[in-house]
Amino acid sequence: MLMNTLLDEYYRYDLHNPGFIERKFAIGEESTLIYGITQSGKSALIKNYLLTHKKSTYLYLDCRDIRLERGELNRALKSFCHENKISILALDNYDEAIDLFELDQIILSSDTLLSVPYQSIQLELLDYEEFLAFESKYDSTALNHFFQLGGFPAMHRVASEDRVLYIQNALLRALEPVEFFILAQASKMVTQKVSAFNLYERLKSERKISKDKLYLHLQSMFEKGYLKNLAKFNHPSAVKKLYLCDIAIKHALVVQKHFGRLFENLIFSELDKHHIECYYDEGIDFYLPQRRQIIIASPFANEHALFKKVETLEGFIVSNRVREVIVVTMNLESTLSHPVSRIEMIPFERWALGDDT
Repeated sequence: MLMNTLLDEYYRYDLHNPGFIERKFAIGEESTLIYGITQSGKSALIKNYLLTHKKSTYLYLDCRDIRLERGELNRALKSFCHENKISILALDNYDEAIDLFELDQIILSSDTLLSVPYQSIQLELLDYEEFLAFESKYDSTALNHFFQLGGFPAMHRVASEDRVLYIQNALLRALEPVEFFILAQASKMVTQKVSAFNLYERLKSERKISKDKLYLHLQSMFEKGYLKNLAKFNHPSAVKKLYLCDIAIKHALVVQKHFGRLFENLIFSELDKHHIECYYDEGIDFYLPQRRQIIIASPFANEHALFKKVETLEGFIVSNRVREVIVVTMNLESTLSHPVSRIEMIPFERWALGDDT
């Protein structure tokens, strides 16, 4: 009976989703699992969908509520939905200990992909195009703002002095202590070739941790999407390069800044969010084999240095029939003529918003 009272309380709640901005992802009419890292906008997407329906037809539960005792909830939830003619059940921050049952539509959110027979949506953080929709005005400051805020949707509503602690607290809630520790250490090593053993060697001097435990949690961080890696072209067993899912995490967890590495991570994130196949190679930040294209991250490039760099890549360019070398810059733009390949310098903003990205 007490659980029914709590469910009735949730049923009577008026959902609020102020200032929601449309994303590239949307919930349809089928049962759906939305998964992604903390603060990626899963709850806002669910609430926006529910608010397009008549209030009496849905029930929204936040499974982090400690009052929703799993045993009692499993005994009461199905009958409560049927008695109140609820057709849409939304279980935000879903816990697999909660039993699922037949209903017109069930919507789940989770940090990770779950084995449920529903359509799944992986909700990425904002890419640059989505970020611009969150900006109050679009002008020349937008790119600098993107560097400061990253792709977390909530950052536009958080005061500038609170942003670092906001991300830190969100990560502390979402991750186990050892995972948070791994993420902080990884933030110091972005864009570098990093093996699990390299991380273990760095971490063991600061924290007592077994190699097996570290490898297990490191794999979890990749599966959840907080960490990303990039393989070497045609060398799958070579050490991979390490990236963060968003540069705002580096801002929040370490003091050291390295603009060139942040810029490279930003380019990687755009490629990753658009699911573009890419690899690294010696002297090459990103090689896109399907497009026969090399991308070099060089925020403040100059033509002379670029010519010298391309000369060192001529063997790779010729043997792989590379069509063009794209140099992504902060604001420099130029097309250079080179004997073996076209070199195009493109500002990040134009590159990120281009049809090919």
